[in-house]
Amino acid sequence: MTLSEVVKVDGVAGNFSVTVKESPRYVDIEKCIACGACTEKCPKKVASEYDAGTGKRKAIYVKYAQAVPLKYQIDPNSCIRLQKPGACGFCEKVCDAGAINFNDTEKIHQLNVGAVVLAPGFEAFDPTAAKVWGYGVQKNVITSLQLERYLSASGPTEGHLVRPSDGKPVNKVAFLQCVGSRDENLCGNGYCSSVCCMYAIKEAVIAKDHVPGLQTSIFYMDMRTHGKEFDQYLERAKEDAGVRFVRCRVNGVETDGVSGDLRLRYVNENGRQIEEFYDMVVLSVGLQTPKHVLELAQTVDIKMTADNFAATSDFAPVQTSREGIFTCGAIAGPKDIPQSVVEGSAAAAAVADLLAPVRHELTSVATFPDEKDISREEPRIGVFICHCGSNIAGVVDVKAVEEYAATLPDVVYVERNLFSCSQDTQEMIAKRIREQKLNRIVIAACTPRTHEPLFRETLKAAGLNEYLVEMANIRNHNSWVHSKDPKAATAKAKDLVRMAAAKVTFGESLRPISVPITQKGLVIGGGVAGMTAALNLAKQGFEVHLVEKSDTLGGNALSLKHTWSGEHVPTQVAKLIDKVIWNDRIIIHKECVVTGVEGFVGNFLSTITGKDGVAKVIEHGAGVVAIGGEAYTPVEYGYNAITRVVTAVQFDKLFELKEKHIKQARRFVFIQCVGSREADNMYCSKVCCTHSVQSAIALKKENPERNVYILYRDMRTYGQREALYRQARKLGVIFINYELHGKPKVVENGPDIDVEVWDHVLHRPLKIKADMVILATAIRPKEEASDLGK
Repeated sequence: MTLSEVVKVDGVAGNFSVTVKESPRYVDIEKCIACGACTEKCPKKVASEYDAGTGKRKAIYVKYAQAVPLKYQIDPNSCIRLQKPGACGFCEKVCDAGAINFNDTEKIHQLNVGAVVLAPGFEAFDPTAAKVWGYGVQKNVITSLQLERYLSASGPTEGHLVRPSDGKPVNKVAFLQCVGSRDENLCGNGYCSSVCCMYAIKEAVIAKDHVPGLQTSIFYMDMRTHGKEFDQYLERAKEDAGVRFVRCRVNGVETDGVSGDLRLRYVNENGRQIEEFYDMVVLSVGLQTPKHVLELAQTVDIKMTADNFAATSDFAPVQTSREGIFTCGAIAGPKDIPQSVVEGSAAAAAVADLLAPVRHELTSVATFPDEKDISREEPRIGVFICHCGSNIAGVVDVKAVEEYAATLPDVVYVERNLFSCSQDTQEMIAKRIREQKLNRIVIAACTPRTHEPLFRETLKAAGLNEYLVEMANIRNHNSWVHSKDPKAATAKAKDLVRMAAAKVTFGESLRPISVPITQKGLVIGGGVAGMTAALNLAKQGFEVHLVEKSDTLGGNALSLKHTWSGEHVPTQVAKLIDKVIWNDRIIIHKECVVTGVEGFVGNFLSTITGKDGVAKVIEHGAGVVAIGGEAYTPVEYGYNAITRVVTAVQFDKLFELKEKHIKQARRFVFIQCVGSREADNMYCSKVCCTHSVQSAIALKKENPERNVYILYRDMRTYGQREALYRQARKLGVIFINYELHGKPKVVENGPDIDVEVWDHVLHRPLKIKADMVILATAIRPKEEASDLGK
């Protein structure tokens, strides 16, 4: 249901009555064939929301080429006819399908559902009102979303990076971070938006791909690339792509008033006032909750945080304050695509748990036309070559590939498409199969890993066997890896298409075979993640075998006291263990390890072996690996040699026990990134910065007279964790930045511990006398992870 919004939710979990208001589209989606005749004739142009205001759209429009459903709609606030009855109406006159309906009205729908998932997304911060960075005044100051559209082949400049003011090529770009984030004064958003650092790096790298020789500089406070493999990407951006990183905050953007160049002034890490000129300035805007989402939260009656995000528990991150209503994505806090996808799966699992008693009651089977028998036909191959915007066409000469494909044996039809995966192209391919009597298909596009199921469905819709399609991956395996050599990439694309055509020539209609599925699950690891997975499966009605290597459930969480938001970990873990132990569908295997796995999806045979050497074979249809990680044992900073140098987890235990040395100590130094973000372990452990800040706050609250220092590389208190960072600074915790090439030095000096670090403010080595040093150690994979993976 598009153009729709929830206006009322009554009832309880398992039995909600939801009122949905559907706004008029003014176009009959059953009649509209998305031919585009209407938008060609429409005289009214307005700023395009999809292009973030960089381009124009008509009053009747489709948002983007891959919109679902691919049907036009009329903007009632822009349409001349709807604003002035009797005027215009060109779209209605040229629509041969008769799809235009100016008398369309609002509709109210009543839905009876068992659960509700809120996934309304976010809006980008609008920097216009701040009046600091020149946005809205200087044409060459744009937002990161606008840059995305300029770099896109479907954008207003077809992927060419030019200045909005005069259309000249861009040679030098500056990215300003934390615009609309980490700033309570200018924008009111004190939190970190979590995604901006990474997308700025990505955009800088892509921009340099588009414009050879382009100079890109990113001005930042902390580089928060805390996701999986993000730090590796950061290093590649520095070393391979040549993206420049400057640690500072630029307070304003000025223009020279003549050429349109933009002047940035800032103080560098050496304390010098620097002035630089750029062709374009990109504002890395943060994420915030839209007004209509706040209204939705009131409608569904859920609690929100002070930052206007949905309030959830750390132990049930997709469950809102109202039972049966779940969240996923940015409504519960700023997050990137991978985390949003994880939460989407988690919300689906939570709903499946809730609705398990009524599973399959409303299930329907998709219907397709009768399958055509091609066994007696000669091959008639159709080849469809995708531009994928500029992902493929920006490197590969797709026209040359099209002409080459037409010369191949048994190929009777060839066509190029901007996006082969879009709904209109899917419908067009099905139409071409029928018109051209095609009986085998080659799709030269991206990866079959994600898109082959889509094209299989297209063949079924056209009456062909779904296995008579072959994909040539001319994007991931070609244009992306050979982006600097278009000639070779084009030759390789031809080879890939030729091989795909040769293979599909001998393709035959296949039939999927149904096999029984073992309705049991195996979860390896009895920590919080493993127990949560086991409980969800059990609540859905499946028997679960939970395998734990140690003699106790709980994992690493047993060593923790509080989550970042203040929830008491031991209490929550105890509840979780209790639920697992008393669930009849969960069979717990303590002091056991998995020593062998055979079989295939739906039917696995796993061998688990106890500490006594006795092996047992378990049948299961699916498995979850949740063995967790383990803390890195330091060999640096005097650990083990100096008794008062401890790890963060050790410090937590000593602090809880009110150990006398901690009670008497007045000087504490935390050292971050111990064993993280280095050559052999180029990743961020994600939890260390927040953990150290929490500990520092606890020390200062217990005794405000203590001197507490945190030596860090980048303070990664991302998302709403930024509030802890602000609190620590207000309490007087001192944060000192260090670089990888200038690690702190720790030496025992009688009753003191001397910690030396380079001070970027004073520009000289700083010596700190400490009573205790706490090392924020990395999370490393467990030793058995490699063997288990094999």
